[in-house]
Amino acid sequence: MVGIVGPNGAGKTTILTVINGLGRLLHGEATVLGYRMQAGRRGRDFRLGNAARRMRTRIGFVPQGQNVDPRLPVNVREAVMIGRYGQMGLGRRPKREDWQLVDELIELVGMTPLAGRPFGHLSGGEQQRTAIARALAQEPEILLLDEPTASLDWRSRQDVLELMYSIHRARGLTTLLVSHDPRETFHLCDRVVLMRQGLVFAGGSPEVVLSDANIQEVYGISPLCCHAPGHVHNHEHEEEADRLRLI
Repeated sequence: MVGIVGPNGAGKTTILTVINGLGRLLHGEATVLGYRMQAGRRGRDFRLGNAARRMRTRIGFVPQGQNVDPRLPVNVREAVMIGRYGQMGLGRRPKREDWQLVDELIELVGMTPLAGRPFGHLSGGEQQRTAIARALAQEPEILLLDEPTASLDWRSRQDVLELMYSIHRARGLTTLLVSHDPRETFHLCDRVVLMRQGLVFAGGSPEVVLSDANIQEVYGISPLCCHAPGHVHNHEHEEEADRLRLI
């Protein structure tokens, strides 16, 4: 699980759009799941090709707050099924096994009691849980999370973070988490990338990257006390409760 952190405008979301085959490179190249994207190729846009579409079927994406019109006539179960269409293909109707997978994922994210509720009538935390289930319905190899706790209250943030971590651990799913809050990634992620002004400022273990000096340099404010001086987390053996606690 890799965290991508930095202040607003640092380029965090831009990285996710490139990985998801939705962003166009201006310089250099990137390789994702064996697909090579290059900048400056005359007359060709990777985003519009069949390779990009195939790549996106292998990547689950959870955007920031959903901001859905409550009049939208789609319930939780139907919203999660949207994630299956990349695997089924356009124009094909869901089969029994598709609905069975959807129901299993709804149960996984704790939304079974609300499976028939209109998506637009859900709370922010409930919408994010549904969005996570929808992304998992693609059966992805990579899960991208773009500030999934933005605009959520503290309790909902905790619930969503715990859910993401448990899914990552249980499924061994490569997960990239974008966050503006270094504390979230410190307690959840195995590795962290700290960005500033479109560039990678530091990358590595949370204990090293999210040092007081780096936080001060990148955010321009006093350190946020991600960890106590001299304290190092053991990411392999520590208790989950300790990893998920936000200071």
